[in-house]
Amino acid sequence: MGRSKTTGLICRNGVWHIQKHIKGYGRLCESTGTRDYAEAERYLIFRINQIRDASLYGVRPARFFREAATKYLLDHQHMASIKDSANMLKQLDPFIGDVPLNRIHDGVLSGFLRNRRADGVSHRTINMAIERVTRILRLASTVWRDENGLTWLEAAPALTKLDERATQRKPYPLSWEEQRVLFQLLPDHLSRMALFKVNTGCREQEVCRLRWDWEVAVPELGTSVFLIPSNFGGRREFSGVKNGEDRLVVLNEVAKSIIDAQRGKDSHWVFPYRGRAIGKMNDTAWKKARRRAAEQWQVETNEPAPEGFGRVRVHDLKHTFGRRLRAAGVSFEDRQVLLGHKNGSVTTHYSAPDIANLVEAVNSVAATEQRKIDAMTILRRKTG
Repeated sequence: MGRSKTTGLICRNGVWHIQKHIKGYGRLCESTGTRDYAEAERYLIFRINQIRDASLYGVRPARFFREAATKYLLDHQHMASIKDSANMLKQLDPFIGDVPLNRIHDGVLSGFLRNRRADGVSHRTINMAIERVTRILRLASTVWRDENGLTWLEAAPALTKLDERATQRKPYPLSWEEQRVLFQLLPDHLSRMALFKVNTGCREQEVCRLRWDWEVAVPELGTSVFLIPSNFGGRREFSGVKNGEDRLVVLNEVAKSIIDAQRGKDSHWVFPYRGRAIGKMNDTAWKKARRRAAEQWQVETNEPAPEGFGRVRVHDLKHTFGRRLRAAGVSFEDRQVLLGHKNGSVTTHYSAPDIANLVEAVNSVAATEQRKIDAMTILRRKTG
């Protein structure tokens, strides 16, 4: 005669689940995560003993990182960076998802570090994942409490981050000749966006999501500017201008000509792509163009292209604009405004003379090319 099955286990879709009332605790409802009945029974007994030990002796039940990561995502789903956090925690899960919180330390994370380094991921990106783990462990040791009033974790360990300088990618401002070679190889829509970006210093998403209803006419000067709301969205619904302030975009003659050429293409987006806002500029087309640009550079100059040119990023266009402003003698305060940097000494209200001064500053950037003056004399080590 076989033994009777333990009460509190039911099978759903082939997986055993716990549904059991425990005196002094209440109802325990969770999946055992197994299709094997004997294993499910052992897990149920383990969970009952955990709960009773916690109730009688103040012993913390084991909490696994996957459970803590899930709670973190649910509690912080309003955050602008929640999708990034979810992606990082998904990458971490195969390495530490089944590890109890009180057993997480540098050694446990070593497999994750090796894997990400092998994929060529920068130390900064890896550190962002480590920071998420640290944040979760701190919440587990200070804020999150179980039904007995105990924190999920007694104390959070200190996790070591990597040296970001080892893989930090330095800015690569373009020379005028490099700009010419690269831009002519970009698709038309990207070429226009890149030319606008390098003449305004906008960030990538500020260009991608630029809207006509942000344009503000300045009739006294016969021009217009754009005022981008601080919370305009960007890649995520709740993201926006990096410094948290409305972003003033001043147009020089080049940027103004691009804006005028875009009028009438879409009622909403300044730079539409197939009827919608483009998601990002740093796409496959950009990467193909920069590779071909490096090849073209070697053909034209009979010298290998600088390493930075072959790997130039969309964000380097902003660095290019900043370097050209400085080379043109634009004041530090005006550069702060034009680059959208936070500056407590700069007012967010501008008069026509203020705008005129800024227009003159951004036009000085384009003028450096007309005068055949390279706006940036940059010392670069030769490679190879």
